[in-house]
Amino acid sequence: MTDATDSIELLTVQEMGRADALTIKWGTTGLTLMENAGRAVADAIVARFPQGPVSVLCGPGNNGGDGFVVARLLAERGWPVTLFLMGPREKLKGDAAAAADRWPGAVHPLAADAGKGASLIVDAIFGAGLARDVDGSAADAIRRIGEAGTPVIAVDIPTGIDGNTGQVRGAAFAAALTVTFFRPKPGHLLLPGRLHCGELAVADIGIKSDVLAEIGPRTFVNAPPLWASVFPRPRLDSHKYTRGHAVVVSGDASHTGAARLAARGALRAGAGLVTIASPPSAMPVNAAHLTSIMLMPFEGADALTAILEDKRKNALLIGPGAGIGWETRDNVLAALLSGAAMVLDADALTSFAEIPRDLFVAIKGFFAGPVVMTPHEGEFARLFPEIAAGEADKLERALLAAAEAAAIVILKGADTVVAAPDGRAAIARNAGPELATAGSGDVLA
Repeated sequence: MTDATDSIELLTVQEMGRADALTIKWGTTGLTLMENAGRAVADAIVARFPQGPVSVLCGPGNNGGDGFVVARLLAERGWPVTLFLMGPREKLKGDAAAAADRWPGAVHPLAADAGKGASLIVDAIFGAGLARDVDGSAADAIRRIGEAGTPVIAVDIPTGIDGNTGQVRGAAFAAALTVTFFRPKPGHLLLPGRLHCGELAVADIGIKSDVLAEIGPRTFVNAPPLWASVFPRPRLDSHKYTRGHAVVVSGDASHTGAARLAARGALRAGAGLVTIASPPSAMPVNAAHLTSIMLMPFEGADALTAILEDKRKNALLIGPGAGIGWETRDNVLAALLSGAAMVLDADALTSFAEIPRDLFVAIKGFFAGPVVMTPHEGEFARLFPEIAAGEADKLERALLAAAEAAAIVILKGADTVVAAPDGRAAIARNAGPELATAGSGDVLA
């Protein structure tokens, strides 16, 4: 068993299927993988829960086969086990049928009261590859067990959660522990799936990491192992100019707080210099609240262009408190010509709501440096209405938007997705509710 923090790759359901297939092709049998998966789940249960009666709920596929292994191994360790199967036993095929043949106990039909009298439920009905909504006896059991509050241990992913999208398909267990195999899936981190998984453990079942080179995963956990090696750490001989000079565009006198929060965030994050480009009317209030952050007056796109002619000013943020309208649009378009790296947030995004393609064309056609957009769901819907109105999940929406805009898109939320135009993406796993407060987005920008 490994901790979920040990791996950064996320595998789609299709990629995980390929990992299984390659492992089998290279000499490990599917039944061996199933035995290893069941053993990992049984070990996790024994390590975390006191011994007591267990109901193991098995589905008609390989996830159910894993469940038969879990049931057998727990029974061998002295746990009272009752096994329930969805569908006729004779319809089990392949490795699942072989695993069922090794189970010496009774097999009961899955029913709504399958959890009655149990101190623990093992959910092995459907895995991450669920392709339809859960209904019938499985849905009834999910609802009844949920009402009873009996702890659920999910095999691979809670039944009812789509492994690629994290969406609930009909009904879904809320697990206390989810044991998945080799690598997590996007649905383990995307909401609402993450809320249904409880503790997430990733088990080594004998799939070698060599398969990753064959698969070429494009989605990752947003964690230090992903980016620490390229993080711009200061050198011993660094000075303030080598650490970058960030410019934050302020709003008018009544809308300055967001820009100051963002500027302080940039300074705290390691920028060598930070300047707030401030309308003349906002200079006094900004000056009264700042010490180590510099101020420069500007009024209009031409003035902003003049500020950015100093190429040492190599990063720019427009949006927090900037105001919605043509002035902000002009500032964004002028800044794109400077070649500085840009972050577009809040008002800078909403200002293009009626003409988003003008922004995308400018990013692609001007002398633009890297552009990062940081929308929340509302801003995303205004800037990418067609994508937002479609049926794509959050990960796919962010990737489609990044490709359309030729920009890095950070689609914010408790399951923030960072998507690049080249098809790579990272999903946050540790964003806490503490960030759900006014100003946090400005600081993060």
